Amino acid sequence: MKLTIRKPDDMHVHLRDGLQLASVLQYTASRFARAVVMPNLDPPITTTKMALQYRARILQELPSDLQFNPLMTLYLTEETTYEEISRAKDSGIIIGVKYYPAGATTNSNLGVTNIEKVYHIFAELEKHSMPLLVHGEVVDQHVDVFDRERIFIDEVLQKIMYRFPALKLVLEHITTQEAVQAVWDGPPTLAATITVHHLLLNRNALFQGGIQPHHYCLPLVKTEDDRLALVEAAVSDNPKFFLGTDSAPHARKTKERACGCAGIFTAYAALELYAEVFEKEERLYRLNDFASVRGAEFYGLPKTDETITLYKTPQTIPNQLLFGSDDLVPFHAGRTCSWSLVSG
Repeated sequence: MKLTIRKPDDMHVHLRDGLQLASVLQYTASRFARAVVMPNLDPPITTTKMALQYRARILQELPSDLQFNPLMTLYLTEETTYEEISRAKDSGIIIGVKYYPAGATTNSNLGVTNIEKVYHIFAELEKHSMPLLVHGEVVDQHVDVFDRERIFIDEVLQKIMYRFPALKLVLEHITTQEAVQAVWDGPPTLAATITVHHLLLNRNALFQGGIQPHHYCLPLVKTEDDRLALVEAAVSDNPKFFLGTDSAPHARKTKERACGCAGIFTAYAALELYAEVFEKEERLYRLNDFASVRGAEFYGLPKTDETITLYKTPQTIPNQLLFGSDDLVPFHAGRTCSWSLVSG
């Protein structure tokens, strides 16, 4: 059994930089024609000049036998200017601007502390038809960590959509039934990415046999009912849900420690694992749309011409991979995935 689809787009990925970038880029580039690259480096990618330089470093590390187009983003801060948004739009290589609430996730300390302080930038994005990519959580210490997405949707997202009705919004890595419903009921300007780890895990996976640091990500995995709602959305025919891995590599030593960092590295077998989910739901025929069509259409990109073939051949995911001068543990390390990749 095999499945051939257009080579997909990963609409949300972390590639890191330097030796770490060189170690992991091949896994994304071999499975995806394009990827929306997150800007939360240290220091973050806050200007068009920095984004152009980062893109050049990505392409420099690209294996010679692979073709791959990194789609760049800017990191929104309270100091972002109108002029920078205009430069980003004119560059032709920056596809959107990423909103991080300050302190919400990895390298988000320079993010936005008060969203109303960047409303003027939202208006500029709306003017230039540039999407706002949203880490949809509140960071109020009085809000339970499992409720942060739900509260964001109720108290923040609705206000943004009301104030800026023409602004394209991507609610990244959604995790809850409420997020699914908000996108389903929302206007055509609202879409969402869904990760493979949120399709496969519920919050029990954080605690099975003890604390499981390699299942720790932000936003956190949620309940089984939430997971099932995400699966239903992903395999549906709704064009507002599309693939975004949020693959986020971290060295093993930074995950397996007293205060481990958030992020799950799925890029090694992301597409194959999505195929498992769609096959189980008897919707394998919809993987092409979810992975290769919907994201491109929402962002106004041409669909890719290259194809990729998955074979129903089991593969064992390695226990570890090289990550710069360290190693990392990929998602589902040591487990068998029922699909394998063959380029076509």
